[in-house]
Amino acid sequence: MALTVPPPRTPLPVGTPLPAGRNGRAGAEPRGDWSQWYEQRLGWATAGVAPVRLLTGLRFDALVVPAAAGHAALRRVDPAGPVALMGERMSLLVAAGSADELPGLLDWLEWGPVALTLTALGTGGRITAPPPPGRTGPPGAAVWLRPPWSPHGQNGEPVLPALSGFGSRGGDAPDLVRLVDAVATECHRARLTRARKRPVCDEPAAQPLAFS
Repeated sequence: MALTVPPPRTPLPVGTPLPAGRNGRAGAEPRGDWSQWYEQRLGWATAGVAPVRLLTGLRFDALVVPAAAGHAALRRVDPAGPVALMGERMSLLVAAGSADELPGLLDWLEWGPVALTLTALGTGGRITAPPPPGRTGPPGAAVWLRPPWSPHGQNGEPVLPALSGFGSRGGDAPDLVRLVDAVATECHRARLTRARKRPVCDEPAAQPLAFS
């Protein structure tokens, strides 16, 4: 599979036209191939076409959680950075390197011993790229719930949740600790809810005594 890893660059401002596409028109791309938009607008590495994949571990990592738990967590944490939805799974983009920090962070938050439906994608991972904002994809395609830029960023560059002193910009920038704690709480709450709703098998009926 073709792999495109552009060097780190300053992302283009949101309103900047893209270079001419494959058919000669500015910003034009084949349906479903949005790699140029991500590479030129955000400086993100991509792989493949239809669907395009965004590579984690370079410019960002991703926390992947069940959609219901993710929605509940987002109601508690704001701002939270870019968020993508693909079916029943939600990807919350966080600062590159956060995947390596997650196990220690969960231990520090006392979530370490708890089984959570929370995974982190770092180096070597990838997520399905939603259509860029303003464009539509085929039925069932991934979508941006929160587009990959923020009014707090510079030149449209996404502001990603990070640990203090590890890419965090402080102030009103998203905080990785609060986000992880909220996501872990909602994943655990969803697990307990499923356990309560799980049907309990009836005890077997008493067998009649056999007499010889």
